[in-house]
Amino acid sequence: MTLTSHVPFTYFIADLHLSADRNDINQCFFTFLREQAPHADALYVLGDLFEVWIGDDDKNDFTSSIAKAFNTLNQSGIPVYFIHGNRDFLIRERFAEQAGITLLPEQQVIDLYGEPTLIMHGDELCTKDIEYQAFRRKARSWWWPRLMLSLPLSLRRKLASKGRATSKQKQAKLSQEIMDVTSDEVIAFMRKFDVKRLIHGHTHRPAIHELEVDAIPAQRIVLGDWYEQGSLLKVSRESIELVSLQL
Repeated sequence: MTLTSHVPFTYFIADLHLSADRNDINQCFFTFLREQAPHADALYVLGDLFEVWIGDDDKNDFTSSIAKAFNTLNQSGIPVYFIHGNRDFLIRERFAEQAGITLLPEQQVIDLYGEPTLIMHGDELCTKDIEYQAFRRKARSWWWPRLMLSLPLSLRRKLASKGRATSKQKQAKLSQEIMDVTSDEVIAFMRKFDVKRLIHGHTHRPAIHELEVDAIPAQRIVLGDWYEQGSLLKVSRESIELVSLQL
């Protein structure tokens, strides 16, 4: 009998948009954490884990179950790293501690099996959506999150519901070009961080794009969303693979 050695690999996920009313997505996620994630070196969550997050103090059975599942994975020895998205940028240290996850900056360079790799949520790359970028600057400022978190939970729920409805209306009117990344911005970020590989989510268009940065071959890898399926990126020293999971 021939024994095969374990090939080290890392998982990346984003744009799950978890909510209590999408049990199919939730169960797919729980199954992934229980059966597949424990075999990885690490798990990176690149934003929009939740459909909406109005504060760590909005604790309920649903969010507690997510935190518990992450914590179980972390306790098994698999580190979990998190970068905020545009839906869950109010996640703070309280939830992170409960979940056993490590919060990372908006942009982070990691050593991915010898390849310096820039990871981010990706909404900062969509510069053609001028109105959203103005909101993003406000939402990521030092004062706006503090102001929002100081409001009563009931008011935050109403504001979040209204904000989501308004956002859906605006997105329906925007072209796909406006909602996608700006090529020049991609190159600018890769040049700034001196990398030839970028991994991000946000646009919900899973793909591996080949490009050039200063005449040197580079890659931009986009993670898929979890609306109609689970979506993973599996990276090892030898391969890069986008994987779909059935709900």
